[in-house]
Amino acid sequence: MLTTIIYRSHLRDHVPVTVLEDMVVAANEKNSKAGVSGILLFNGKLFFQLLEGPDESVRAIYQTICADERHHNVVELLCDYSPARRFGKTGMELFDLRTYDRREVLQTVMDKGTTRFQLIYNDRALQFFRTFVEESEIENYFEIPPADYWEFIPDTSDASVRTLHTRYSETCSFAFQPIIDPMARERVTLEALIRTPSGEPAQRWFEGLQGDEIYAADLKSKSVAFAMASALGLGEQSLSVNLLPMTLVNVPDAVNYLLQEIAANGLVPEQIVVEFTENEVISRLDDFTGSVRELKAAGIGVAIDHFGGGFGGLLLLAQFQPDRIKINRDLIRDIHKSGPRQAIVLAIIKCCTTLEILISAVGIEKAEEWMWLESAGVSQFQGHLFARPELAGIPAIAWPERTEDI
Repeated sequence: MLTTIIYRSHLRDHVPVTVLEDMVVAANEKNSKAGVSGILLFNGKLFFQLLEGPDESVRAIYQTICADERHHNVVELLCDYSPARRFGKTGMELFDLRTYDRREVLQTVMDKGTTRFQLIYNDRALQFFRTFVEESEIENYFEIPPADYWEFIPDTSDASVRTLHTRYSETCSFAFQPIIDPMARERVTLEALIRTPSGEPAQRWFEGLQGDEIYAADLKSKSVAFAMASALGLGEQSLSVNLLPMTLVNVPDAVNYLLQEIAANGLVPEQIVVEFTENEVISRLDDFTGSVRELKAAGIGVAIDHFGGGFGGLLLLAQFQPDRIKINRDLIRDIHKSGPRQAIVLAIIKCCTTLEILISAVGIEKAEEWMWLESAGVSQFQGHLFARPELAGIPAIAWPERTEDI
C-alpha cells in the first residue's frame, strides 16, 4: 500500500537554521533506503513536508520525525492512500522559501511528477503545498509551549469545595464537575452528571430502563440534581443538567415539571442550563423545537452537548440557536497534532462566533489540547485536566500555573 503523510511543524527557537542542511542529508539517505519520497518546504520558522512510499516505511519515518526535538507542534495534515506514486524519486528534497522564488515552487514540484507518476493540478497534496506557499492559513498555525510549561495543582483552599453526606434519592445520585475559564480563574458553571446511587456512570443507570420509562426517569431525576445543587450552596452559580432530547417530546408538560422543581429547591430558571446531547435521533423535530422555545421563554438556558459527535448538530443550529455548544471529546482528542480536527473545530468556532453562541470544550485531559483550543479562541473548558466529577460534591479545581512561577 502506498501512503502519503503531510505535516507541518515549528522549528524550536534555540535550534540554529544551519542544522537544516544536515537534517536533509540524513533524511535523504534514510528515505532512499526505505523507498520513501520526501519534499520539504521551510520558510525560516515553519516546516512543511510530504512523505510518500510504502505504508510501513512512511509511518516509521513519521514517528521518528515526531520524536525529533529540533521542532515541535507537529500537526498531521493529511494521511492518504493511492494506487500509484506521485513522485518517482526517493530521498529528500528541500525548498527553502526564503531564497526560492515562491511563484516557481509549485511548478517545480509538479515537474517532479511525470506522466508515469500521477500528479495533477487538482491533487489534494498539491493543494496543501499551495496553501503553505501562499501562507493562506498561516494565522491558524498556533505555536503552543510544551506540556511541562504548566503545572495543574488542585486549589483545596477554595471555599466552594464541599461534599454532601446525605442521600437524596434511592434511585440515582449526581456527580458535579465545573466548567471553568482557566485564564480568568473563574468557575463558569457546574454540570450535574447522573450516576447510580453507588456512583456508577450514566450508562449503567439507564441500563435497566426501557421505552417511555427512560424519558420519565430522565426528567424526574432532575429534581434530585436541583436538590443536591441547592444543598451544596449553589448560590447564584449556574447549573447545567443533561436531558435526552426526546424527553421533552415524550413526557407531557416536561417544561412545567422542570420549572416547578427549580422553584421548589430555591433556584431560579435563569441559573439553569439544560444540555441536550446529539447522541439521540430527534424524530419529531418541530415538537422538540417548540419545547426548546418554551424553555428559553421561561428563562432556562439551552446547550447542545457533544456537538459534532452525533445526529444533526448543524441542523439543530439552523433550527434553533442554543446559548452554548460543547464540542465533542472525540473532536478535541489530541487536537494539537491533528490538522483535520483543527480545521473542523476552527469552522465550528467561526460559525458559533457569528451566531453569538458560547463555546466550551469538554473532556480536556492534556495540557496541549487546552493550549491549542485557548489559542484558537475557546476560553471555557471542562475535563479531568482541571477537575474530575465528584459524587455528591464540588471538586477542587486545578488551575494552571506556569512552572517558572511555582
